[in-house]
Amino acid sequence: MDDEGVIRLRAVISKLARELNASSTGEGLTPSQASALSLIVARGPLGLTELGERERINPTMLSRVIGRLVDMKLITRTPDPADLRSVSVLSTAAGRRVDKKVKARRAAAVSDCLAELPAAQVAALTEALPALEGLAETMREHGGGSRGAGPQGEQTGGSRAAITQDQHSEVSPGVSS
Repeated sequence: MDDEGVIRLRAVISKLARELNASSTGEGLTPSQASALSLIVARGPLGLTELGERERINPTMLSRVIGRLVDMKLITRTPDPADLRSVSVLSTAAGRRVDKKVKARRAAAVSDCLAELPAAQVAALTEALPALEGLAETMREHGGGSRGAGPQGEQTGGSRAAITQDQHSEVSPGVSS
């Protein structure tokens, strides 16, 4: 793919992410909270270090996200008996219900929009899914970017545009399945 194609792909991913992020607010969650909750539901219990790495958010922001999810009774914190400085987080039944609602809302938003596209475009999107999944996995393995990308995906040099993607399984920060 040439530079223009890479730039267009990144722009489309960003636009889709913004639209999907908006769907998480219906449950009173920010996109970061919805993303962290989704990861905890899918992979929990998780240590805070692993969660922060997977979500690619700094410890201060992670503390705020976890605190809010605990306050909302969507997750619980459990100290590690072997190391009381270490904490794991696990989803509650309420957290799993909220996560399911967010995912359903996001799926409905995508389905509704797909229904408005011509059949040929829906087929092209379906055929592109394996390649997009491969791109997301490769980017996750490379820490969210490629050569030329700084810590937040900003361009620091190199000829290719940096593309960032979600911390665990989707196409953009804050977006979960």
